[in-house]
Amino acid sequence: MNIIVTGASRGIGYATCLELSKNKKHTVIALARNEAGLKKLKEEALETTGNEIRILSFDLINPRWEQLNEILSDCEQIDVLINNAGALVNKPFLVTDDEDWEKMMGVNVIRVASITRNLYKLLQASPRAHIVNISSMGGFQGSAKFAGLSAYSASKAALACLTECMAEEFSKTNIRCNCLCLGAVATEMLAEAFPGYDPPLRDYEMATYIADFSLKAHKYMNGQIIPVAFSNPG
Repeated sequence: MNIIVTGASRGIGYATCLELSKNKKHTVIALARNEAGLKKLKEEALETTGNEIRILSFDLINPRWEQLNEILSDCEQIDVLINNAGALVNKPFLVTDDEDWEKMMGVNVIRVASITRNLYKLLQASPRAHIVNISSMGGFQGSAKFAGLSAYSASKAALACLTECMAEEFSKTNIRCNCLCLGAVATEMLAEAFPGYDPPLRDYEMATYIADFSLKAHKYMNGQIIPVAFSNPG
């Protein structure tokens, strides 16, 4: 099984790659801008699971698709695409500028659409492909919202809607698309945005759930926006 994970150099993406690499039948392809983080991931996977993760330093903001095509040149299909890469801006709404909004929409929505379009043929070649978009409870309709996260939450809400649209667009194909709206998880990105906050879950705990969901859930659902949190929205 060939699996691509974006945003894989740290946090949930990193931990998810490690979890997926436990199965020697999986070829995990890890994408991120941070090459040092990817090299660390590759080394840790070899030490802990014995499985070699393929890594590619890849900038989704300024993508060079030929790089991705090259690393996938021997892959006949992609079975799972986990769109985990994301960015977060913590600023009061009136302080945000167009650059903040363009960054949030660019990383969290537009590039998800871009990489999905570019990988479509390989996804279609799989007997049953699964696209998993990683959103946030901040973008889940009816959930509690937090000051400072307007641009981030709006982009994650857009990603949830994009998931529903892609599921409909691909409904007559073998591709399934679902979205996980994650609650607070202990990651570097969260710590940078909210210093001192101690969330209830570690990244490796969430990674176990995401890995299992990515491998199995497409057998039972499509176009679903699923909250993954300890409290009810609202």
